[in-house]
Amino acid sequence: MVYEINTRNFSARGDFQGVIARLDDLARLGATVLWLMPVHPAGVKNHKGTLGSPYSVRDYYGIDPSFGTAADLRELVKRAHGLGLKVIIDIVANHAAWDSVMMSHPEFWKRDVKGAIISPVPDWADVAGLDYGNRALRDYMIAMLVHWIKDFDLDGFRCDVAGMVPTDFWNEARVALDKAKPELFMLAEWHTADLLTQAFDADYAWPFHKALNAVFMDGAPASRLREVWTEERAVLPEGALELRFSDNHDERRAIARFGERGTLAASVLMFTLDGIPLVYNGQEVGDTEESGAPALFERVPIFWGSAEMRPQFRPFYEKLIALRRGHPALQQGAVEWVSGDDSDRVLRFERRQGSERFSVEINCSNRPVGDLKAWGARVVDVVAGKTVLELPVGT
Repeated sequence: MVYEINTRNFSARGDFQGVIARLDDLARLGATVLWLMPVHPAGVKNHKGTLGSPYSVRDYYGIDPSFGTAADLRELVKRAHGLGLKVIIDIVANHAAWDSVMMSHPEFWKRDVKGAIISPVPDWADVAGLDYGNRALRDYMIAMLVHWIKDFDLDGFRCDVAGMVPTDFWNEARVALDKAKPELFMLAEWHTADLLTQAFDADYAWPFHKALNAVFMDGAPASRLREVWTEERAVLPEGALELRFSDNHDERRAIARFGERGTLAASVLMFTLDGIPLVYNGQEVGDTEESGAPALFERVPIFWGSAEMRPQFRPFYEKLIALRRGHPALQQGAVEWVSGDDSDRVLRFERRQGSERFSVEINCSNRPVGDLKAWGARVVDVVAGKTVLELPVGT
């Protein structure tokens, strides 16, 4: 399971030491990979909000001083490794801040017909686009990636808008990174097959996430999730892994979109389906502090007191995560969809591997269906003939 950390908002301190203080807690939760959102200094020129976006990078070799020092980050990585946790950081390779130290290299930047440096997307006015047609830029970025692996003993990268950077750059970078440290984990924030053939180990299940919103928020039939899953498998390489999520830093909290029972039901789906599940920054305690804009540009710390307001959340996530980690069928097992007369509201599938067989039922609606309550979810160990997980009654 990947746990996404917004260092700025993860603790009252808003720094690496605030993350270090909760590493034991993250290990107990069942995390295996910690993903730190960008650790670099954010741009000031044309910045958004009070603090600017962490995705507007001023110096790829630098560390935001508000987070701490290089020694603090090394301590974080070392302590995480001691707990069996891997650590990856966010890399924003497509664009950088308008006051980036790389502005001293005018050849690194995309330009319009008049020769002026441009943003990659009009709405991204706080960043300027990098030109991967330039060999020197490619060498700079590969050396920078290798630096972070070698100097901080990181375990890989989550690569922002990876598909907006040429695939052949990522393929070349992966070769260099594998020489620096074998068995890295490379996660692409994108959804195309070419990125998964060599450079990346997993991508984002964006179409599935869009379908999740349509079903849980807009009343689309539950069968839409099965259809999109099938469409995804048809276009991706065999065995490709996708990051499955209901919550992340780009949009409103899942609990705000789906409600308490809805967000737990969605999490059951993320952790029992194939792929790699994600938990975002306080999601496990039912935190409701917003994560997307404008909070992306401000300090909006997690309210860890949510654990007392929603005491059923943390134990449920621990049980759900432990269930997945304890059974190969729920990690690598085949997905077999089960049809029914109520497939407009209930999603059913089985996971099988070896002697293990699990049945999953999720009511994707706000009305009871049979003995499944509104937003109800149930996981059954078919071989043992018993229910091993069900949404808590108190939600």
